[in-house]
Amino acid sequence: MFAPFFLNRQWALWSWLGGIFILVSTWYQVQLDVKITEWFRTFYDTLQKALSKPNSVTFEEFLTFLIEFMQIAGLWIIIMVITGFFVSHWVFRWRTAMTNRYQSLWKDVKHIEGAAQRIQEDTLKFARIMETLGVGLLDSIMTLFAFVPLLWGLSKQITALPWIGEVDHGLVWVAILAALGGTLLLALVGIKLPGIEFDIQKEEAAYRKELVLGEDDSERAKLSILEDLYYKVQGIHFRSYFHYLYFNACKWSYFQGMVIVPYIALAPTIVTGVVTLGFVQQIVRVFGRVESSLQYLVRSWSTIVELISVFKRLRAFENAIQPKTLVSEK
Repeated sequence: MFAPFFLNRQWALWSWLGGIFILVSTWYQVQLDVKITEWFRTFYDTLQKALSKPNSVTFEEFLTFLIEFMQIAGLWIIIMVITGFFVSHWVFRWRTAMTNRYQSLWKDVKHIEGAAQRIQEDTLKFARIMETLGVGLLDSIMTLFAFVPLLWGLSKQITALPWIGEVDHGLVWVAILAALGGTLLLALVGIKLPGIEFDIQKEEAAYRKELVLGEDDSERAKLSILEDLYYKVQGIHFRSYFHYLYFNACKWSYFQGMVIVPYIALAPTIVTGVVTLGFVQQIVRVFGRVESSLQYLVRSWSTIVELISVFKRLRAFENAIQPKTLVSEK
């Protein structure tokens, strides 16, 4: 899955230089996000000043803030669109490298059950999922590098946490512990989901295979056989719905609860009135960025489950290829 693209000279420019471009553009997007976060503090401080003291801020000054935001946000949109366009092409080249390798071995692998589906459908799914998860993971890592130091600095002004007391850089620890706790909780709750997703694909493949064989062989795809296969499909799907029921209940309860966590942590500081509205807005936004990045696994769990299922199928497919063909590369 990885070697045909990253270890093949034919794709070296796309795989490595393209990867560097994605890395740099993602980092620049994060830096623009930092600028927007800094803008929020200044803007809300100005807004607080304007609302508390009439005519203390002119219309031109207020408009200047909005224009500044549009400039930063406009540049962010341009970079985001260009990066997304390039990533789509980059991932499709990855899929092409995988497909070329499998196609070159077609005579050796066509006897393997589900070979056509692995080459066409699973390489497509793998590429699409990697496009989403890969960029998301990279963005989360970059965001942590940019925003954790910022949150660390802002947390100096938060000297105490409710029910705990004084804690140096308390908001950083709150974000880390809350995200880590949620990740571990949901990983435990959803531990059965990857296996169930794999079983879904297996049962669906068996049902589809019988239908395809029935197109050319009148002895196949008998009604009783199809009903039995579909009953298995139904059973595994219903099992999936049950497990996702309690997983989603835990997931969304956790996400909604995390909305108020930074405000709870800031409560002792807010009620004393020693910080401005702009500071609160900035630190809540920074906290949210750090927390969201740390929650990457939680937020992407359903997609990760699907990726694990696809990875298992492709890995099983590659393991089924004859050893002599596994080492053949072009």
